[in-house]
Amino acid sequence: MDQFGSIAHFLEDKNVLVLGAAGFLAKIFVEKILRVQPNVKKLYLLLRATDAESATRRMHNEILRKDLFKLLKENHGAKFNSFISEKVTMVPGDISQENFNLKDSNLLQELYNKTDVIVNLAATTNFDERYDVALGLNTFGAKHVLNFAKNCINLRVLVHVSTAYVCGERGGLIVEDPYQLGVSLNGVQD
Repeated sequence: MDQFGSIAHFLEDKNVLVLGAAGFLAKIFVEKILRVQPNVKKLYLLLRATDAESATRRMHNEILRKDLFKLLKENHGAKFNSFISEKVTMVPGDISQENFNLKDSNLLQELYNKTDVIVNLAATTNFDERYDVALGLNTFGAKHVLNFAKNCINLRVLVHVSTAYVCGERGGLIVEDPYQLGVSLNGVQD
């Protein structure tokens, strides 16, 4: 194990806010956490929805009913639903809006006070998306996530997973190296 320890160990007893929870990568991420780190304190799943009921319906229809969760269901058997109820809280919202357009002020304060980790997997990957929708989700959404994170008093980590074409026009193998503030993708100082 390296100097930072394992991710699974880090997530033990942590509250994790997952944005874009119904997306392809997010579903895999959620299942993996629940399976390999059942001692995660809470997963808050933000789904684009107008209220808690529609968010819960989306969670069951678009996430938990997938074959991906078959092993987790087998492992927990009859206790699966109670495990999910204990570990998962639905957050109806929209990252294209400030504070994700959360209507429930108590839930908003809970997220500000308890969130240890934010994982932003929300974006549109539709290359034919209307410009205003793509800008709202992929650009302003990232800004709203950052602004939200600034209000989370216990935040330890913010992970942003970007959409395609973030490496400019470079080709070939592109290594995931961190960039320094002020250095552009082509290595030129601003």
